[in-house]
Amino acid sequence: MAESPAAKQHFLLVLHDVAPETWTDYRDFVAEVDALCQARLNHPCPITWLVVPDFHHRSALEDAPEFIALLDSRRQQGDELALHGFHHCDDAPPPRTPRDYLMRRVLTWEGEFYPLDEAEARRRLLEGAALFKRLGWPLDGFVAPAWLMSDGTRQALKSLDFRYTSDPQHLYRLPDFTAIDAPGLVWSARSAPRRLMSQWVTQRKLSREQQAPVLRLGLHPVDMRHARSRQYWLTLVERLLDEGRQPMTKIGWLTQQGLLTPATSDTAQLNSHQAAHSAA
Repeated sequence: MAESPAAKQHFLLVLHDVAPETWTDYRDFVAEVDALCQARLNHPCPITWLVVPDFHHRSALEDAPEFIALLDSRRQQGDELALHGFHHCDDAPPPRTPRDYLMRRVLTWEGEFYPLDEAEARRRLLEGAALFKRLGWPLDGFVAPAWLMSDGTRQALKSLDFRYTSDPQHLYRLPDFTAIDAPGLVWSARSAPRRLMSQWVTQRKLSREQQAPVLRLGLHPVDMRHARSRQYWLTLVERLLDEGRQPMTKIGWLTQQGLLTPATSDTAQLNSHQAAHSAA
């Protein structure tokens, strides 16, 4: 029997702002999506966890051994851990131009890597990579908070060992920032009007991208705190599974597509694990 077009399509479930203090937001949702995947695919849902080493200077990962153990167990079952900033808050000097004020105070207060020069960006990237190394975690991806990066951050990434980064519409292969189409769906769930608008915008985008080979679902802790946004994501995961899209991690999909080659035995094992499930 010929393989259906949907069987070649994938979705990437990505949890942003992962830290000890945000785990309570995600815990029940992760259990529910695991149950959906287990029922349909006979394995838990592959997830990319965007890990913040010291969230807002108050939730240091290394001070939470039980949470480290949880993330490590997820990694061993096939999930991906990626670096997501270092503090996930904009602690640089105040903005001086109208554009910077718009980006750093209106759009978000968490664009940590937007105002950084190359030296400071490199320092934080290296500090995050060193943390992953101490914990024995392979590290392929870096995602800037709010997807905002300065030119200095881009230059730093070109000189380091990260293999991909992303923005709302693309994955980028490093060090040359080769763009790979990977449309992302994301909500702004801080208020009721934002949630209404987010649902409308996301549904329109989803309709336009029905044929896209891959979709990224970018979830945030605040999404889990409101019934409307939380239920939307749970229903969407169920819908994509029922349509035949296969869940994968970012690094698993990039490697399966031949866009990256496995860099470590751990990554190779992860990719093999996910590719086997995708082909099942």
